[in-house]
Amino acid sequence: MEKGKFIVLEGIDGSGKTSQIGPLVKRLEGLGIPCRADREPTGGPVGSLIRQIFTGRVSADNRVIAALYAADRIDHLVNEVDGLCAAVDKGITVVSDRYYFSSYAYHSVDMDMEWVIQANSVSAGLLRPTLTVFLDVPVETALDRIHKNRFVEEIFDQEDRLRRTRELYFQAFERLRDVENVAVVDGSGTPDQVSERIWAAVSPYFM
Repeated sequence: MEKGKFIVLEGIDGSGKTSQIGPLVKRLEGLGIPCRADREPTGGPVGSLIRQIFTGRVSADNRVIAALYAADRIDHLVNEVDGLCAAVDKGITVVSDRYYFSSYAYHSVDMDMEWVIQANSVSAGLLRPTLTVFLDVPVETALDRIHKNRFVEEIFDQEDRLRRTRELYFQAFERLRDVENVAVVDGSGTPDQVSERIWAAVSPYFM
């Protein structure tokens, strides 16, 4: 049986990636490709704790958050209920809202990127994305979207952090250019326009 693909949508908060998961999955299913959507942090016990930290209900050091993300990611890859590795092995294409590049960018604001990469090396060894699509938007656009669409501000949503996070995404892409497939897509414009740009990047992997 041919393995499924693993497509990851990345971007700073407010880039629009979450709203693009559904259209991409629908388009793939329309081609007869078994497909499922996923996201990070997960809905599992570790992911639920991360979400409580984000909304301020639980306090944790940023190093702890980075380690929790790594643990949540490994669990999601290998757990017996909905593990991503098993799904891909069965021929299911997974489209994920975030993966380890999010950790490389967001957590490296506070710590050395090499530490973050090493903390996620188990995940990289288990399942590397077929393609990572980075939706790039100006920070001002991202913040405007966040303020319009969220009732609770999360801890990583400050303007200075988002600017630095965007820079670190590109540093990570350059650092890992020899082992990762990354497509940078303009996330500005209408949802349909962005969907077409994403499809232009993704479709060659299904030809």
